[in-house]
Amino acid sequence: MNTIDWTRDELVAYILLFAANADFKELYKEREIIISKIDKTTFQDIHDEFNGDNDYQGIKKITLSLDQHNYNKDELDMLLEDIKVLFFSNKEFTVLEQNMLRFLKRLLKK
Repeated sequence: MNTIDWTRDELVAYILLFAANADFKELYKEREIIISKIDKTTFQDIHDEFNGDNDYQGIKKITLSLDQHNYNKDELDMLLEDIKVLFFSNKEFTVLEQNMLRFLKRLLKK
């Protein structure tokens, strides 16, 4: 896997799905937040792909796609803010979500 043929919206959807599943539960509110960022068709396509991937494959796809799209610091900061909104959508910020946020910060700002 040397390249990922994703649009920026598809990448955002995948990252947000990755984050939403940090606690192994994908809540309705989290799905709604993700769908508010992208269209439903893109969400479903990426969701299907996400469900077929393991964590290693997901991380690899995220890093490759981030490199391909050349996100700048401001764009990465906005993406991290979207992830935080997702985590706080159910008014509970679990330890698993906290760990995922730390991991994604490191991954996105490498």
